[in-house]
Formats: sequence, structure tokens, C-alpha cells
Amino acid sequence: MARDHDEKLYETYYMRVFSYAMTLTADKNQAEEITQETFFRAFSKRSDFRGESNEVTWLCAIAKNLFLDEKRRQARTEPIPEELPDTGKSFEQKAIDRDTSFRIHMALHALEEPYREVFELRVFGELSFKEIGTIFGKTENWARVTYHRARLRLQDSMKDKSFVPASMAQ
Repeated sequence: MARDHDEKLYETYYMRVFSYAMTLTADKNQAEEITQETFFRAFSKRSDFRGESNEVTWLCAIAKNLFLDEKRRQARTEPIPEELPDTGKSFEQKAIDRDTSFRIHMALHALEEPYREVFELRVFGELSFKEIGTIFGKTENWARVTYHRARLRLQDSMKDKSFVPASMAQ
């Protein structure tokens, strides 16, 4: 009985999970690994599925966590280059760009959920609004509105030159 359900789950959602993994990785081999591991974990942890979302959302959440785990592992194991490549920019421009980049990351980090995750899935994961809505178990329109609200909140944070995230303002 459980085996039949596993086969049906795999046949029904394989391409959707693989497509989602491709949007995360942009690498066919890595997406295939994540997809296979996603289904392995889903089958072995079937009892963890509480039915609070639909199955594809649960599977995509597993895939996303596997992807993030791999990125964290790579960050810990990849050597840091001695020198950054020369971009041809002046020291002053590099300092301004670095400060702006840091402020954007701080503003994004301070953004509350679900705005931060929706923004990251859209911008960094390059997912469609429909895919984002599916992950959250919401509509495409909900994802679109949430993304635009996140963008506006980030823009407002960046307009404030004295922006200091709540976690640092003590």
C-alpha cells in the first residue's frame, strides 16, 4: 500500500520537483541529485507529512532545504581567494558598491516573512509567481502582491540613509 503511494507520488510530482530544483541550481546534474534525495527523504519520512499543505509544496520545501544545506556545505569547504579580481573600478567606487550591497543584504535580512522568502525565490531562485504561490499553498496573485510589497519595503528601507536593522540597533 505505502509502496503504491510512493510510486504514485513519484510519478505525479517528479517533473515539478525536478523543475523547481532546476530553478534553484541551474544545473541538471545537481537538480537531479536534489530531486532523487527529495523523494528518498519523503518516502523515508512519510510520517512527518502532516497534511497541512499539499504534497507538491511539501516536496518543494524538502528540495529547497536540501539545496540550502548544500550551499552552506559548499560555503564552508570552498577556499576563499587571496585577492578579489580587479573590476577596473576605483577604490572609492568599490567602497560605495560594497556599502550599498551590504545595506541591501541587511535590509533583506531584516525583512519579515513571508516577504523575504518570496522576494528571494523570485529574484535569486528566478521562480514564476505561480510556482511561488504553489510553494506557499497560495494563489499566483498572492505571490505577485507579496513580492511587490516586499520590493516596496526594501526600497523604503534603502531610502533611509541611516538604516540600521533592528537586530543591530541596541
